[in-house]
Amino acid sequence: MAKKRVVLLFAGQGAQAVGMGKDLAAKYPSAQSLFAKADEILGFSLSDVMFEGPQEELTRTSRCQPALFVHGLACLELIREHVEIAGTAGLSLGEFTAHTAAGTFDFETGLGIVAKRGQFMEEATDSTEGAMAAMIGGDEDVVKNLAVESDVDVANFNAPGQIVLSGTTAGIDKALENAKAAGIKLAKKLDVAGAYHSRLMMPAQEKLAGELANLDVKTPSVPVVCNFEAREVSDANDIRKTLEAQVSGSVRWTESIRQFIKRGETTFLELGPGKVLAGLMKRIDRSATVISVSDADSLKAAIETLSAAE
Repeated sequence: MAKKRVVLLFAGQGAQAVGMGKDLAAKYPSAQSLFAKADEILGFSLSDVMFEGPQEELTRTSRCQPALFVHGLACLELIREHVEIAGTAGLSLGEFTAHTAAGTFDFETGLGIVAKRGQFMEEATDSTEGAMAAMIGGDEDVVKNLAVESDVDVANFNAPGQIVLSGTTAGIDKALENAKAAGIKLAKKLDVAGAYHSRLMMPAQEKLAGELANLDVKTPSVPVVCNFEAREVSDANDIRKTLEAQVSGSVRWTESIRQFIKRGETTFLELGPGKVLAGLMKRIDRSATVISVSDADSLKAAIETLSAAE
């Protein structure tokens, strides 16, 4: 019987949770092996941080990014034989996971560049006073204008009516003060360490560019849609440039998802903790189906759903 055709989606920072991957490692030797391999590559026990925390350590950018990368690929390892992969995309950090899933880089190469990205972004965060805020229920042009007036950047176009601003703490505070008057229903500061996807990340972007220049990049085996320009990328230099640009550039998630919907894709598989991307999909296109896999129970349920659809 034909396997269910799905587009793989991988979450970004903010989705992490202490305990992520613990039951997968306990139940599935292939997942345990992947976590052990990651610990060996990194030279410290990332799996301990993932499984046991504490939350403050897991939330550190240099820990969180590799944790999400490894967890997403462990979930994929356990469900891969049940699906036909039609394409892949990931939100922010998740774009690196998506590329690894598509064979753009092997696991070791992908984990290495993600660990460096996390380290560089943590350094940029520690040396700046930055913040981020979600703008809910505002017109896109209104939010863009508010960003300009507040001298901050648009970090994420997550879904219609859900846009995130990023920049200096003073600039974000100004945007929060003026949001209601601009007609935005709800504006709230996010609990993040710094100003991701803003000009404050330029030092991290410049360092990452140096690492990407030497990275072995292969042609993806399936379509990968990039965050920065919400289009498919397959050329090695194009992939390097778009991965570099998204560190300080906007994540165009809504447009990225619509690229797949335009191609007739209707089923998406979210691999990673929580159901953040499934929630965004409800705002982007309610007719699309998202199956979320994060632990042993959701994996079992997903396999049952996919088998029923064959």
